[in-house]
Amino acid sequence: MEDIPKMIPSPPVKLLDRLRFFIRSQDLTYKTEQTYVAWIAQFIRFHNMRHPEQMGAPDVTAFLNHLSLNRNVAKNTQRTALNALVFFYKKFLHRDLGDLNIRYASRQQRIPVVFTHEEASAVINNLSAPYQLMAKLMYGSGLRLSECIKLRVMDVDFGMSNLLVRNGKGNKDRRTVLPQSVVEPLQVQIELVKRLHNFDMGNGHGSVYLPNALARKYPSAPFQLGWKFVFPAANVAKDPRSETIRRHHVMDSSVQRNIKKAIRDANISKHCGSHTFRHSFATRLLEQGYDIRTIQELLGHSDVKTTEIYTHVVNRGGKGVISPVDSHPPTMTYR
Repeated sequence: MEDIPKMIPSPPVKLLDRLRFFIRSQDLTYKTEQTYVAWIAQFIRFHNMRHPEQMGAPDVTAFLNHLSLNRNVAKNTQRTALNALVFFYKKFLHRDLGDLNIRYASRQQRIPVVFTHEEASAVINNLSAPYQLMAKLMYGSGLRLSECIKLRVMDVDFGMSNLLVRNGKGNKDRRTVLPQSVVEPLQVQIELVKRLHNFDMGNGHGSVYLPNALARKYPSAPFQLGWKFVFPAANVAKDPRSETIRRHHVMDSSVQRNIKKAIRDANISKHCGSHTFRHSFATRLLEQGYDIRTIQELLGHSDVKTTEIYTHVVNRGGKGVISPVDSHPPTMTYR
């Protein structure tokens, strides 16, 4: 249950606990909390455990320059660290860092690796239930792995042929396409969830985790079928916060492990994994002629520039030109 926020002592005393409490009061996602806290911890360790209140702009600059010059991180990684530190000082400590003389990372964003349709199909065919259905949703709907495992029964709209993605990246909801080829297996999966729901209710473990105090606002919601995860865990477990015994969703590590094995079984040597299905979804839509704004909305990108990276994949890295060796192939002589 690594995606359930950890308990914070009340009142929080340690610096990072107070930071966690503040982040939650700002209604930021738990993923943002984990990311920001991790960067602040790295910042403190880099400066030999000095207290952040004893440091300022020069120390922040030194750390960010270390990331680009010594660790050779990507631009987006350095930008995330910068966002975490600015949030920490400006919002949490109420101190303006002013102008930072940052040496920005020069490492460019890599062009994503994608499956051909044949490769994606081969990987999917090497998977068993429920992982095969999850892979089909990532490839057919452009879901991130985290979005797929957190999908709830009420998020599937068979009538409108779409999926509701709750609290996606940036804490935003969006809708994406529901592939017609997964409708029947998804209905079968939801029937399984119904039987499991009735079984758990009978054993007194029928509640499900709800984020952002929804359980307090709607006390009966955790016991309703609609809030149950489409891909539940095999066993019930103790919630680390409330110590309630209930059934969570399948863990991402389990999905990743099965997909990695399926990739090996398909004899694919690319550096790929579960996220490659999402990259492949975007690439297929571009190949089919859908406009970049539509793809941006389906993927949930806040900036169209993030989506535009897939145009480099479609152009094959060579602006779509035909190599001269292919247009006028030389006669090959074998001896």
